[in-house]
Amino acid sequence: MSSKPIAPISLDLDNKWSYLMVHAEPTWVDYPSYLPTLVPRVLDFLDERDLKITFFIVGKDATLPGHAELLAEIARRGHRIANHSHDHKPWLHRYTPREFSEELRRAEEAIEAATGVRTIGFRGPGFSLTNEVIAELAARNYAYDATVFPNVLNPLSRAYYFRTTKLSPEDLEERSALFGKVSDAFRPNSPFRWRLRGPQDLLEIPVTTFPGLRTPTHLSYLGYLGGKLRPLASLYYRMALALTRATRNPPSMLLHPLDFLGSDDDSDLGFFPGMDMPSGRKIELAHHFLDMLGSRYRLVPMEEYAAGLVPRKTRVPNYSGASERRTSSRLIGSR
Repeated sequence: MSSKPIAPISLDLDNKWSYLMVHAEPTWVDYPSYLPTLVPRVLDFLDERDLKITFFIVGKDATLPGHAELLAEIARRGHRIANHSHDHKPWLHRYTPREFSEELRRAEEAIEAATGVRTIGFRGPGFSLTNEVIAELAARNYAYDATVFPNVLNPLSRAYYFRTTKLSPEDLEERSALFGKVSDAFRPNSPFRWRLRGPQDLLEIPVTTFPGLRTPTHLSYLGYLGGKLRPLASLYYRMALALTRATRNPPSMLLHPLDFLGSDDDSDLGFFPGMDMPSGRKIELAHHFLDMLGSRYRLVPMEEYAAGLVPRKTRVPNYSGASERRTSSRLIGSR
């Protein structure tokens, strides 16, 4: 067993139709999919690195023709399966509690039917999170949520997105909280617990950002920087890892499908940063940055990481003005 501290790694298995939907492209209703290309490519990449991770799966994809076998192969290869909602609509703040409960139930049933796995982890699409979501996950005995993204660039990402689309006023309102709020940048950057009224609580594993700066360190951001100026991107990530190690906060690394797909795979997603690069270049950058991370940490699925966390009683800021008491967490044996 490696003596290195462990750090969690996951991939949000967003599909082509979900990106087109959020971008208000009318073709999304046909549910175009790149999963037949993506899933084997990512699984072979992970096998090459002898790496097991958590895949956050969208329930709707489990119901599309021919997709159940693709998703089942993820579980057969030894990866963990988590819930990324059913319809991947990143405006959960507009859902009633009953609507979100139904959304979660549909996703759970579709994912389990395809993979044989009952999900115990959740990440909201577009980092969308509300008090009602937290309460529902706790009530359904989820082991963790992984939605919080304490990133100061959230408003800039949303502004860039709005600039590249032609949205109606209704669309703009629906997407008003896309990628998170300014206040989300001040959420904890390390695991903590949402303590709800009564005996329930819920573990939160944030997507780690650069300590202090609160700028992104997930693979899409690193790959985009690396495609422009690799030495600077490498220095940036090396500094981020040094600071996370110094603060004893193992980084939670997030991957996305477009980290492995390029301009040679799909020409419909050119509105995304970095989609002008070929897939081979992206995969080479993925190896490079995961080499940097893996040299310092033993990378594990979210579920294994969550199982090693124990509560440490401190107060963390309220979410959306709620009054629930919460506790942060530390990792057993972390250094």
